[in-house]
Amino acid sequence: MNIRTIILPGCAAFAFSMASPASAETVTKNFEAAIPNIPGKSLIAVEVEYAPGAASPSHTHAKSAFIYAYVISGAIESKVNDGKTRVYRAGESWSEQPGALHSISRNASKTKPAKLLAVFVLDTSDKALTTPVK
Repeated sequence: MNIRTIILPGCAAFAFSMASPASAETVTKNFEAAIPNIPGKSLIAVEVEYAPGAASPSHTHAKSAFIYAYVISGAIESKVNDGKTRVYRAGESWSEQPGALHSISRNASKTKPAKLLAVFVLDTSDKALTTPVK
């Protein structure tokens, strides 16, 4: 195997990734439990990681979900319902009411990654945390 065999496919993949729209976020569930003193309710925490320039499509969350979002690193641009579009930096947070439309959710930087923690309090019977909006 020569060096061209290794480099050319890598260059092609890099060029394709630069030409295509930013990919969606990476979501990792890091906690899930029923809330023992509130029958029928659960708490789920997920980490959402955005590569530089990455974004989520417009979406809603489970209809019963109250969400607390905390930026762990980087900066996240967000718009919920008819609120202002705002950039939240590491250490800042916001909440989303049940049934909210999250029309903008993206990394505010084209060069640095960003990560947030989203904590959901929702009906235990709700299975889909996020539903894209067309």
